[in-house]
Amino acid sequence: MLMMKQQKGFTLIELMIVVAIIGILAAVAIPAYTDYLKRSKVAEAIGLLSGMKTPIEEFLASKDEWPTIGQLGSKSSGKYTTSVVITPPSVIATMRGKLGVNNAVGGNIQLTYSGTTKEWTCELPTTGPLEKAYAPSNCR
Repeated sequence: MLMMKQQKGFTLIELMIVVAIIGILAAVAIPAYTDYLKRSKVAEAIGLLSGMKTPIEEFLASKDEWPTIGQLGSKSSGKYTTSVVITPPSVIATMRGKLGVNNAVGGNIQLTYSGTTKEWTCELPTTGPLEKAYAPSNCR
């Protein structure tokens, strides 16, 4: 009686196919993840700026002048944001230039207040290295 050997393990071609599939997935996923990281770092600056909107409006309404950062008591820096500066009628956040390997985002984002319409607009200053792709859609 002939005994058939049962196959144990994977063949070389099966392993090569799995490695190729993992390589293709990594080639797509790594750039997408890097962009996601950059956008999240820019979101920190937007969060700091957005947190100042209401206190600035209240200060303007009560004192009829623009406050300083010290008068607001708001947080003016973060892990990826070096500073937030109030320059009437705008609030500008400056982000760090190097945020780790291949994660350079540096630049400025600006919220400008219109006293007539009582609305804030987000914009990217024309000078600065921040790419429009990483800014929120309302700032592009």
